[in-house]
Amino acid sequence: MIENNILGVVLAGGKSKRFGSDKTSVKLGDKTLIEHTISKIENYFQEILIISNNENHLINKKNVFLTKDLIDGYLGPLIGVLSAMDWVEKNNKNYKWIATFPSDTPFFDQKVIENLKNCTVNESKKLFFIKSGNKRHNIFGLWSMELKEILLKDIDKGIRKVEDWANKVGSEIIEMNSDNDYNFLNINTKEDLEKAKKKIK
Repeated sequence: MIENNILGVVLAGGKSKRFGSDKTSVKLGDKTLIEHTISKIENYFQEILIISNNENHLINKKNVFLTKDLIDGYLGPLIGVLSAMDWVEKNNKNYKWIATFPSDTPFFDQKVIENLKNCTVNESKKLFFIKSGNKRHNIFGLWSMELKEILLKDIDKGIRKVEDWANKVGSEIIEMNSDNDYNFLNINTKEDLEKAKKKIK
């Protein structure tokens, strides 16, 4: 079912320092990394927003949009989240939530999307993250639009790490046990890309 209450957001504003070049534009099989993410989530959301400072990341689809980080300087995912919330307000969208996904994790199980969407029924909670094993995946998140002003003030105060901010405001965990070692494989280096290519084959 396509979700009308949640904006799907792909966070692609990083510098790709460890990779050495823009990793989201490299090919894995017949798609770029960012195209892998779009293809995973596009049937679940009415609209998708890519947060990127690279205009080449715009996908030629009528329901996929691109916006730059609200604050210049590659300051991390929290800025990307704030940028998405700002885009919702400036474009007079009615979304109450944004669901965030990384642009460099091509093998994630689509159950992640369903699990995030199901959390919207609990309106007393405002922030959710996926956890697998002992690791909380802070980019796979569901964020209430009601958090925007708090987030803006805390970013102004210098908070940059998702972990620190989430611990400050409080978050809920969605446990996902996965036997798939590739499920949350982040492609941060050329070596990671080679692992991913073996999985594709």
